[in-house]
Amino acid sequence: MRCYLVCYDISDPKRLRRVLRVMKGYGRHWQLSVFFCVLKSLDRVRMQRDLEAEMNQKEDQAVIVDLGPDEEQARQAITVIGPSLPPMQKSVTVI
Repeated sequence: MRCYLVCYDISDPKRLRRVLRVMKGYGRHWQLSVFFCVLKSLDRVRMQRDLEAEMNQKEDQAVIVDLGPDEEQARQAITVIGPSLPPMQKSVTVI
């Protein structure tokens, strides 16, 4: 699992809603067009594929920043001015 910060700028409101819906399936909504995602390699590839399918790559832009494998360390690498980030989500492992 790795942590990613995903930011996007979508020029069409209809595509923006579709991209937002895609991203809600992969991560936590931090700001208007910013998501924090903790993903397996395969899910990272799927997320990019799903984004590319919804975007117009001549008009829209998405940036995926790899923050590394440790969520706590990734959060510490981020500087926040204003209200703090949402708390870490504790994941549950079922064996």
